[in-house]
Amino acid sequence: MNAYAAQTSLQVSAFLLQHDKVGTRPCSSVTLSRDPKNLPVNVSVKLQKQQHSRASKIRRRTTTLEVSCSHDNLPASTLESGSCRAPLDEELILKKKSQEIKPYLNGRSIYLVGMMGSGKTTVGKVMSQVLGYSFCDCDSLIEEEVGGNSVADIFKHHGEAFFRDKETEALHKLSLMHRLVIPTGGGAVMRPINWKYMHKGVSVWLDVPVEALAQRIAAVGTNSRPLLHYEAGDAYTQAFMRLSALFEERSEAYANANTRVSLENIASKLGQGDVSNLSPTAIAIEALEQIEGFVKGEDGC
Repeated sequence: MNAYAAQTSLQVSAFLLQHDKVGTRPCSSVTLSRDPKNLPVNVSVKLQKQQHSRASKIRRRTTTLEVSCSHDNLPASTLESGSCRAPLDEELILKKKSQEIKPYLNGRSIYLVGMMGSGKTTVGKVMSQVLGYSFCDCDSLIEEEVGGNSVADIFKHHGEAFFRDKETEALHKLSLMHRLVIPTGGGAVMRPINWKYMHKGVSVWLDVPVEALAQRIAAVGTNSRPLLHYEAGDAYTQAFMRLSALFEERSEAYANANTRVSLENIASKLGQGDVSNLSPTAIAIEALEQIEGFVKGEDGC
């Protein structure tokens, strides 16, 4: 991967850098890098303060600025002092990688598999946009099929077996289409017939540590997760215990995917100790790199 340093200039309104909104002081330099080796990027910041009867005055100060990327409606990190979590060059890397692999995909759909809370929907939306594919969430398709009921309600009123049958029907329909990015339910991997349909495209396993999954789910609650209501304890313990058991049951099935995206490996490459700090864009880049290796391997490249 080629790394580069860029000179840029940011015009920042004075109110954006007020201490109570940002928690930092105005700045003029920042280190941005997707690679563990920091790449210096000089940022010139001009602060303008409006006067009632005088011309605007320009002042220059120095500090550390953390800049992060956002994608469509995906949450963006706030500006704060420290190192950069989501480098500005990630979007460029993502776009370049998508252009490289599109000819090899030849319109094949991408199926994202993994545990609940692994980010399949969020990462899938990033991938679909950069590839120019349509995004189709498998669970949402099932919900529409069953009168708009949520997955949790379908489990409650019809049972898991009914839901799994609808899931297989949905994957069958989707396998007849092309140029889709499809996040699947966490348990879709357990039926061999589902793999028959998913292998008509390229399947990608988003492998996230159980501890990180439990933290994510505990933070938003387990009400929408029908398989997590069988453990006692606080939200994190409840999620961790059940997720650990589910992963034990499903790990071999997940390994049937054409490619595996390990968030621990991404964090290691980027010099980060916590996978929760990874941006959806960084994960999407790794997913495209793994897909590239698979499709080129098919063609004997």
